[in-house]
Amino acid sequence: MSVRYGFIGAGAISHSSAKAVQANDNSVVTAAWDPSAERLKELCEDKGIATQHDSAESLLADPNVDAVYIAVPNKFHAPYAKQALEAGKHVILDKPFAMNVQEALGVAGAVKSSGKLFTLGMNQRFRADSQKIRSVVQAGELGDIYHAKAFWFRRSGIPRLGTWFGNKALAGGGALLDIGVHLLDVCLHTMDNFEPVAVMGATYTKFGNRGLGEGGWGKSDREGLTFDVEDFASAMIRMKNGATVSLDVTWACHTAEGNKMDVHFFGTEGGASLYPAKIFRNDPLRAEYDVIENVRGDVPMPHEDRFTNFTNAILGTEELCTTLEQALAVQRILDGIYESSKTGHEARIDG
Repeated sequence: MSVRYGFIGAGAISHSSAKAVQANDNSVVTAAWDPSAERLKELCEDKGIATQHDSAESLLADPNVDAVYIAVPNKFHAPYAKQALEAGKHVILDKPFAMNVQEALGVAGAVKSSGKLFTLGMNQRFRADSQKIRSVVQAGELGDIYHAKAFWFRRSGIPRLGTWFGNKALAGGGALLDIGVHLLDVCLHTMDNFEPVAVMGATYTKFGNRGLGEGGWGKSDREGLTFDVEDFASAMIRMKNGATVSLDVTWACHTAEGNKMDVHFFGTEGGASLYPAKIFRNDPLRAEYDVIENVRGDVPMPHEDRFTNFTNAILGTEELCTTLEQALAVQRILDGIYESSKTGHEARIDG
């Protein structure tokens, strides 16, 4: 059996996503739709997609589509996800989950009513380095993980200025929802801790609103839209078990390196980083401190691919990696960061 995918959205990310789906013998992209006829034609011709639909509703009614991949402006994530689930399709949604947790809960209700599989395509979980460190943590080799530090600093990394990416009404947020969600998700996944209780956060808009910091990628049309989202976000998250997570992400800032990202874990018996996978700990036999670069952790998903995981989960051969409950926990944290930034006070997070 082959899982047949329909794509809603034909932007830059859909090209790499279609390539990933087509690379699997058990999946194929059979149909696509995008409001831009030009982008749609380019994707379908480039990736050999047979059917170009003239509306999302037409695609969702297509009997040759089993699963839908949604990669559109954030404002439309939840509405299209609900429609797809109600149409009897499995759904893999590009990040972020939704504009807010209320929208996400609406999708959660549709998931439960439909009985179909739903996931967020959190690709950082599938990297071999991430899987290795997660297996080391699960084996207890780092002891109690009491703090983690996740960061992604871009000097000039704002997606195309004048497009929906920088417009709050369409995107909901900026750097936090674009790249911050990836680091936050892989951090919590590696720690295996999705029980936040509070967050203190701050967001800043210092470059995009001045026409600075563009990264130069993306296929969205420049529409002259106002840039009114954050290009820098910082937060401290407290977990139920007392652990903390610090998160710092930028689309644009003055920094020595043009692009720098990592997640560091601090445990009672050792520490670790993800990019690349490293372990830091005392060696009691040699009375020396070790920095282990050739980490030999397990890689249970050697395919390292979100679409392969979703396809296999649909076929019943692999456990779904990113669950609905985990996605909701991440969304609650994102909402809390924005709330805290707005009020200047700590935001409580209710599960």
